Amino acid sequence: MTTRILFVCLGNICRSPTAHGVFEHLAREAGVPVHVESAGTGGWHVGDPPDARAAAEAARRGYDLSHLRAQQVRAEDFHRFDLIVAMDRSNVAALERMRPIDSETPVELFLSFAGTERLEVPDPYYEGGFDLVLDLIETASHGLLARLR
Repeated sequence: MTTRILFVCLGNICRSPTAHGVFEHLAREAGVPVHVESAGTGGWHVGDPPDARAAAEAARRGYDLSHLRAQQVRAEDFHRFDLIVAMDRSNVAALERMRPIDSETPVELFLSFAGTERLEVPDPYYEGGFDLVLDLIETASHGLLARLR
């Protein structure tokens, strides 16, 4: 059975597309059947490719994000996905505000799969740190894959 996972951050140009690309790549390598998408709680960047800095850091590690385009989370996503994975607590709060009353789809922090004390993937858009973000995403991706097996 294919598990459908949606990765979510604020604008869907840094953290969630990186998680999308990394997790999709690692799941394919591991032979774990998944359908992966990513989206932002905000719609400012809809249709845009991932941030060039995120794409460059991902490419240095062998992940291709070039096919991804930003989209905004929609209420129907709660019925389209088996799991929604948020990058930080403010994303979780925004998701819970838009959750349809009849949805029981789990919304979890991505780093809950990392086995670390850190709970949130920091937003590198203004402060940088794309290498740290990728480290955290790789660790959490391995943890999520282990849970799906």
